[in-house]
Amino acid sequence: MKTMRTLNFMVLKSFIPVFITALSFFVLILQMVDLFANLWRYLNQDVSLANIVVIQLYYLPKCISFALPISVLFSTAYCLGEAYTKNELIAVFGAGIPLVRFVFPLLFAGILISAFGFLFEEYFVIETFKQKNDTVKAVLNESESFSNSNVTVLGENVRTIYHADYYNDQNNSLTGLIVTKRTERGGFQQRIDAETAVWADGLWNLQKVRVFTFRDGEIFEEDFDALTDPEIALNPANFRNVTSNISEMRRKEAEEWLETLQRTGLPYREALTEYYNRYSFMFAPFVVALLSSAIGGRFRKNILLMSLLTSLVFSVIYYVAQMILRLLAKHGYVPPLVGAWSALLFFLFFGVILMRGART
Repeated sequence: MKTMRTLNFMVLKSFIPVFITALSFFVLILQMVDLFANLWRYLNQDVSLANIVVIQLYYLPKCISFALPISVLFSTAYCLGEAYTKNELIAVFGAGIPLVRFVFPLLFAGILISAFGFLFEEYFVIETFKQKNDTVKAVLNESESFSNSNVTVLGENVRTIYHADYYNDQNNSLTGLIVTKRTERGGFQQRIDAETAVWADGLWNLQKVRVFTFRDGEIFEEDFDALTDPEIALNPANFRNVTSNISEMRRKEAEEWLETLQRTGLPYREALTEYYNRYSFMFAPFVVALLSSAIGGRFRKNILLMSLLTSLVFSVIYYVAQMILRLLAKHGYVPPLVGAWSALLFFLFFGVILMRGART
């Protein structure tokens, strides 16, 4: 038991410094990529150095979140490659200790980093990433309009359908409003046409209204200069042209947003895929720890270069595969759950296969 504790300590002692160094390096790379990608925009708008520094500080937690899996991949492969090259594992394997048991501390570290990454993302990264995006919009004078055209929304009671030619977010008004009411069985009950509607005191005040009501097998028509119906009280926020980024929402907010998209009939596949991807990405450090444990000992020369190259190659393959699957999910070719989890499950399966074939 004492020998195994000593062995675990030795493995972690070699892993942790390399992991911290790798994390710092990859975070720096991500920071530089974001900075140079937006530098020309900052220069065009004469953004001050202080604002640029603030933006990069807000982006730092997101960089850490992105860099965790690739840092685990690199540090695990590098440490095992070093151990193989220095023949330090001869005694370990000679004592009958299998590779899986030897890399157990690394796999456990991968689980801990996965849990940390999820909590870090949920309670810190989301807020700072949103602040970063808001600050960029502010310093670049990028205005966002919530007015919308040709919008159709399902009411809260599911029996009412709203359609408007145009929603003006400045004064909370609708133009060319058509409200259709259905019976509990889904049959036609009433249609209300209004040239304009203005939101006030929790209701829509309709102007120049024509009402068609189905009653006793006939349709009756009535005209009103103005009309207020207690059942027509859907909040104006439902008509907004909202392009919310689910990566800027916490779990509860994301669930509510997905429910709103599904209820109002708006496209939700991409948002649902991103929501599932938040959970699949949580397991990425563990999966890459398993993967790199199997390939780390295959390098006998140029360990630093080969470990770095392998980490970058697998990371690119993973992110490209994930991007393609998310696009397929967005366009309905695969379910959102498949689009979010397939790449991770494939790498998990691939890591298990490599581990079984690794030399011990």
